[in-house]
Amino acid sequence: MLNDIQKRSLLQLAYDVIYARLHRSKYHSPQDPLFEQKRGIFVTLHIDKALRGCIGYIVGYKSILESVKEMAIAAAFRDPRFPPLGPDELADLEIELSVLGELVLIQDFEEIEIGRDGLYIQHPYGSGLLLPQVATEWGWDRQTFLNQVCQKAGLPKSAAQDEDSKIYRFSAEIFSANAEELSAKQESP
Repeated sequence: MLNDIQKRSLLQLAYDVIYARLHRSKYHSPQDPLFEQKRGIFVTLHIDKALRGCIGYIVGYKSILESVKEMAIAAAFRDPRFPPLGPDELADLEIELSVLGELVLIQDFEEIEIGRDGLYIQHPYGSGLLLPQVATEWGWDRQTFLNQVCQKAGLPKSAAQDEDSKIYRFSAEIFSANAEELSAKQESP
């Protein structure tokens, strides 16, 4: 869906809004008709390969452009698992964007393909989502992935089997860049 220039523009935007918040400066939003599409977006931040923030929209409430801006700020400064990002951390940051595909209701757990699918569970007592790359990064099989998405939702591991559970799969276009690659723009006159 996105070409390399569009991916780079969105990564640069995510970096620029975080930089602007930290340094009270302005940033430029890229113009591309594709960025007006409404898609689910997650912004994931890492420092030294360790998670530093991850927040997103499951479905397309807003345009890709607006979602990247909002979720970059949220991942950097509002993820309740972490303190707000400090200026001294910016240089070590890696920014990963996940542009989500449509949610597909799972009829049979055999439909789940590790590496292709992320999972989202809706249950009367909680909901949770894990991006496709999580299962791959942790080396999980299908059952472990199901158990972990239940746990993420604050549910028992067996909740995926409940008749009240709805499990969805989705694909994502995932791309990243580190601050060193993205900061060159800030340093130029």
